[in-house]
Amino acid sequence: MRCKKAYTYIVIEERTIDEVLSMKRAIIDVRSPGEFDKGHIPDAINIPLLSNAERAEVGTAYKQESREKAVSLGYKFVTPKFRDLIRQSFQAAPDGKVIVHCWRGGMRSQAFAEHLAESGFSDIKIIIGGYKAYRNQVLDDLAEPGALKILGGYTGSGKTPILAELKAMGEQVIDLEGMAHHKGSAFGGIGEGESPTVQQFENNLHSEWSRLDRQRPIWLEDESHNIGPVRIPLAFYRAMRTSHLYFVDIPKEERARHLVKEYSSFDHRALVEALQRISKRLGGWRKQKALEYLEVENYYEVALITLQYYDKFYQKSLNKRTSEEVTHIKLSTTDHRSNAVNILKELRNEES
Repeated sequence: MRCKKAYTYIVIEERTIDEVLSMKRAIIDVRSPGEFDKGHIPDAINIPLLSNAERAEVGTAYKQESREKAVSLGYKFVTPKFRDLIRQSFQAAPDGKVIVHCWRGGMRSQAFAEHLAESGFSDIKIIIGGYKAYRNQVLDDLAEPGALKILGGYTGSGKTPILAELKAMGEQVIDLEGMAHHKGSAFGGIGEGESPTVQQFENNLHSEWSRLDRQRPIWLEDESHNIGPVRIPLAFYRAMRTSHLYFVDIPKEERARHLVKEYSSFDHRALVEALQRISKRLGGWRKQKALEYLEVENYYEVALITLQYYDKFYQKSLNKRTSEEVTHIKLSTTDHRSNAVNILKELRNEES
């Protein structure tokens, strides 16, 4: 740890990512809004020194003129804002204890930390290597995810509610689809909020993962590499694909009824658009029948038709695993709690 600048009442210190993430204090990200929106440390507060346009202008000056010109231009943009920036910082950290970072832990964070110190902040930490170092650690950590248990099953099996029940029973669970704001299928974005960026999804996944005990099993749903617009980090996904799969085998009719409960209340146009996205895979006749059933709100028949496609799609993925890698659990209903109980019974039987 290196002391950067000392005052009679303040020390600005550099800290590693591990040290920072273990601290319970406000994290101020001074990068531009565009940088922050692309990806940030979960719970960090964006107090940008430069707007997106100003950052672009400073970058142009650096490339086309000189570093000195870029620094001078940066100070020109930032200086009139300092009073407001300090005010926002006190709102974020009224106790005067704060972590500050920029992209690489360089001039932006160092200069701003000094101004915070001069304005009365009592305890300031700067992240060594900045956000770039944080991102490197996120990807390194997720490459070794620990003991994973994968919950699989055909579409409509209620895997996400089962995971919620497992969590309520004390199991460690990560809800990838909840983080992605997407259920993975053509219908998966209906009723969900805006998905995070790929980078932010990775950051959120790391945040959840880092709170768990890697010596104990961590349950996740069987997923494709992509969940809607986001993507599971490749090393983490490979670990999922080589982890043991607990496959719940539930009758198609039960799963269709579950899908009706889940989707029938959503906007008709959104359902039509989702059907159109898989129309080629359904085939012309099935697509037409599904649209006709949808028009008269016969959602059960729509679900049965779409399951013909999704079951075949999932079976292809299932066939890539050996029989030793999969535990098949036959279940008769989509009663999520009883299904979670049965899954844990199967797990305990295997362990004994």
